[in-house]
Amino acid sequence: MSAESTFPQLTGPGATGVGSMPGTDAREAAKTVTGSLEALPHLPELPARGPGADMLGRSLGLLVELFARVEPSGWRFGDRPGRDSRRARSWLGEDLDALEEYTQGWTGPLKLQAVGPWTLAAGVELHRGEKALADPGAVRDIAGSLAEGLRLHLEEVRRRVPGAQLVLQLDEPSLPAVLAGQVPTASGWQRLRAVDRQIAEETLRTLVRAVDLPVVVHCCAPGVSLALLRRAGAAAVSLDMALLTERDDDGIGEAVEGGTLLFAGVVPSVEPGLSDPADSVSGVRTLWRRLGLDPALLAQRVVVTPSCGLAGASPAYARRALSHSVIAAQSLADNPE
Repeated sequence: MSAESTFPQLTGPGATGVGSMPGTDAREAAKTVTGSLEALPHLPELPARGPGADMLGRSLGLLVELFARVEPSGWRFGDRPGRDSRRARSWLGEDLDALEEYTQGWTGPLKLQAVGPWTLAAGVELHRGEKALADPGAVRDIAGSLAEGLRLHLEEVRRRVPGAQLVLQLDEPSLPAVLAGQVPTASGWQRLRAVDRQIAEETLRTLVRAVDLPVVVHCCAPGVSLALLRRAGAAAVSLDMALLTERDDDGIGEAVEGGTLLFAGVVPSVEPGLSDPADSVSGVRTLWRRLGLDPALLAQRVVVTPSCGLAGASPAYARRALSHSVIAAQSLADNPE
């Protein structure tokens, strides 16, 4: 299967979570996700456990022959595996144990998440204290190490859940800042030079091809270059819909018509309360009408998600938000107009 192959067919309402969940109990999180999201469950992330379970630390733990530790300024590469790297791997193993328990006999799509190379490079320091993003060689090393680490990770998930049709989500919230030259230096007094868009695209394309399965690129920041992500091979893009403007219309229309799935972040990721599920996706219907897209494509091309991860929510709200996403997705299928 090529990386640009068709996204797996969903057998129910197109809804999923972004990744993170509240609390520290891996079994409870896996139970909630698999019980709520029958069409597209995902491997939960529990950043409340601390460094190594956070978004960056979890993915740094996947790297091969690159090791990171927590410093007062944040994550920094080191010469050898340390306590923080071991902790990240241990927690990931705990999460996979829980997922395996609640996916016995599962044969449908299953989403995994990892931080993409550009957000990793923007968020991790080199030995001397500067952001890895400032060193093109370091960025290449990160991307190559991540590709190998993901290959091993995917092999393990296939062994644990042999019937699953795996989908990989690359979290790239820093990508717009990387392309715009808005990532601060380690000191915070200056900004790093903008990365050439062609280099950014090629780096992502190489990683997408290396994992050889459908890739969703998630970015909960404004100014996402949908055309770049599509050219890099993304089968789907995951966005906070509240951050889009009419300037994004053309990119969304071209993506949808080209077969790219839209993971529409429309369900609030934190309290207060939820609106009627049909109201949650009313903006998606409005967008469809504005673009002149076929309403029949709504259920085929849109997956409903929370606006971002649910780590900041209460466990009870997280359960409601996921169930709300499923009902909202069903409303798109039932009433596309």
